[in-house]
Amino acid sequence: MIRRNVLTGFAALGIAAAVGTPEKASAHPAGPGGKKLFPDTFDLPNGWMPEGITIGALPFAYFGSRADGSIYRVNLASGEGRVLSQGPGAGFPSIGLKLDGKGRLFVAGGGAGTGRIVDAWSGKLLTDLSFTTGTSFVNDVVLTPGSAYFTDSLNPVLYVVSTGRRATVRNLPLTGDIVYTTGNNANGICRTPDGRALLVVQSNTGLLFRVDPSTGVARQVDLGGELLTNGDGLLLEGRTLYAVLNRLNTVAVLRLSSDGRSGRIVERLTDPRFDIPTTVASYGNRLYLPNARFSTPPTPETTYTAVAIPKP
Repeated sequence: MIRRNVLTGFAALGIAAAVGTPEKASAHPAGPGGKKLFPDTFDLPNGWMPEGITIGALPFAYFGSRADGSIYRVNLASGEGRVLSQGPGAGFPSIGLKLDGKGRLFVAGGGAGTGRIVDAWSGKLLTDLSFTTGTSFVNDVVLTPGSAYFTDSLNPVLYVVSTGRRATVRNLPLTGDIVYTTGNNANGICRTPDGRALLVVQSNTGLLFRVDPSTGVARQVDLGGELLTNGDGLLLEGRTLYAVLNRLNTVAVLRLSSDGRSGRIVERLTDPRFDIPTTVASYGNRLYLPNARFSTPPTPETTYTAVAIPKP
């Protein structure tokens, strides 16, 4: 499956399939103008303040801006990018985001209490989503057949958006084992390996929860006593869960049971280029992560990067 996706991406870019996988291609300066294909570090615009990333079947990564909610699209083969969608402005950030099979970006709106649906190719705003007018932080989103689920780090609720022709919004209270405390609570979200439930990481406690998508009842996942403190973005591939531990500059690699009720950390990935990465997406045999640089005071001239590391 990975091989087929890689070749599809090359075809879309007009690059010969003989180049090979992204990891192999990155070692050969075979791109236009002698540039290395699939660079492992690339620049985002100055002052961008990235947090979320999503990648679909083709080699294009999308990054949201905490500064003004804009969306930046990068060609992973060349490392070149452009602003795809101009954001609503200061106070309306783009935090977590996911791309669906119809070319739509679902964007979490952070403290604005909102979300958006954006066309991934034209950048056109398709739908504005209003979740709450109270204090909130809409942090991340996962797509399931027929719905998008958004987390709120300050309120024990999931915002559920139907993904059909007409987007409707409903609140799904989080109950059960999860208890909200001071700081960032529910953050990254993904599906369980069997697709029957959701997984949500609570950043401040480091606990992982399995959530029933119909009732909102959360049960703590048995991780053998280990924690995912500072847990942020989640990425599930098969039964492997990648959990970004942002301020620890680490990606925890977990092996889960098929129902997501238990799991074990099997590896921890670090890299000297990490500068508080927040979320993770994959293409081919690589993981891609934006550096949010939370410990660096943001200015219009602050530099930001995204980095690629090999999958273990």
